[in-house]
Amino acid sequence: MTITRRNLIAAGVGAVTTAPAFAQNSAPKKLKVGLVGCGGRGLGSVLNCFEADANLELVSIADAFPEALAKGLNILQKNQKLNGRISPDLEKHAFSGLDSYQKVIDSGIDIILLASPPGYRPEHFSAAVEKGLHVFAEKPCATDLDGLQRFLKANESAKQKGLSVLGGFCYRYSDSTQELFKRIHDGSIGDIVSIDSRYYAGPVKAMPAPSERPEGMSDYEWQLRNWYNFIWLSGDGIVEQACHNVDRIDWLLGSNQETIAIANGGRLRPNFEGNIYDHFNIAYEFDGGVRATIGWRQFSRAHNEVSDRIVGTKGVAKFVPNGGEITGETSWRWRKPRTPKSMYVAEHEVFLNAIRSEKPLETGESLAQSTALAILGREAAYTGKKLTMGDLMKGEQRLLPTAHDLGEKLAIRPMRIPGEASTQTLKLSS
Repeated sequence: MTITRRNLIAAGVGAVTTAPAFAQNSAPKKLKVGLVGCGGRGLGSVLNCFEADANLELVSIADAFPEALAKGLNILQKNQKLNGRISPDLEKHAFSGLDSYQKVIDSGIDIILLASPPGYRPEHFSAAVEKGLHVFAEKPCATDLDGLQRFLKANESAKQKGLSVLGGFCYRYSDSTQELFKRIHDGSIGDIVSIDSRYYAGPVKAMPAPSERPEGMSDYEWQLRNWYNFIWLSGDGIVEQACHNVDRIDWLLGSNQETIAIANGGRLRPNFEGNIYDHFNIAYEFDGGVRATIGWRQFSRAHNEVSDRIVGTKGVAKFVPNGGEITGETSWRWRKPRTPKSMYVAEHEVFLNAIRSEKPLETGESLAQSTALAILGREAAYTGKKLTMGDLMKGEQRLLPTAHDLGEKLAIRPMRIPGEASTQTLKLSS
């Protein structure tokens, strides 16, 4: 399937703003929930989901590693907000290993929360859809083109089955961001001319030195335990982290086959065996010559900032997390309500309302679209080429190993160097 221009932008915002809170939902059915991935985001997604609806039961959980599973199980069982909402058989349905996701899928659940490293997302999503489950899929939905295409294929099946799919682009459910972007779409700053987007942060899950690798630990396990530092697992920082910025740009502008990316990036600080960059600068060009730039970096002891500056023909809009303002012909500033709602909870309210009302939430395509746009920027930097979305989608790339075995030998691919073909994995059609 080829990614094309979407018509989900306005629809997605409308669905969020009109969804009722789940505490008011009178549907009696208790929905059974399973979790794959017991890291911070996975455990957080359980709490967010259960805060959104009082009639859920946590039935099964999984993680690749038994100690992470045990830690996650302990945290969930001790959380007072989950009192009486955890299956008495949860410990019997707590699984570890690389195949543990399938055991959760087969445990008799209605909803699955997918929060393992994103390299596995297409495989886990496809299996969940085949089983007929409603899916929360954390962003991004893939780390390579092969995974992107597999995710899109499974998403088409989800649509045909009437399943709800919630993508983890949480800013689409932020009340301040919704209001700001609605005003922009309604013409408050006129036609968009350019966007300057920044994600400046500190390092995430820094790679340990080779000397810290336990004796006898396989290549595969070593990389999986340090997943953020390897492209096949994380997609690199522009795809795993700054995909939020990419998604907001796509929300505003909507990319298509002719969208262009020119980029650079690299690594300034040592990361031992890791092969990800620590900075990217990407320039996208959209229909009509509108340009959007993203600056992303992970530096220690440096200025941190997450923001978007959207310049229009009649004014300027500024996005910051939990805020926003417009200056120019129209002036506006977001005023925080007395009882603000978490966007992480809000997204699950929309998701669960769609399931209960039998009006499927279809955000899988927008999740894939923004993931593809992030991969386009990454590959423009890796290759040093000027790439279009059409170029990318006609290319070939598979980063995920064909076999999943914690004992497997798995060579670390070299850091990507523009112009050095031996370091590249993207194959472009001539």
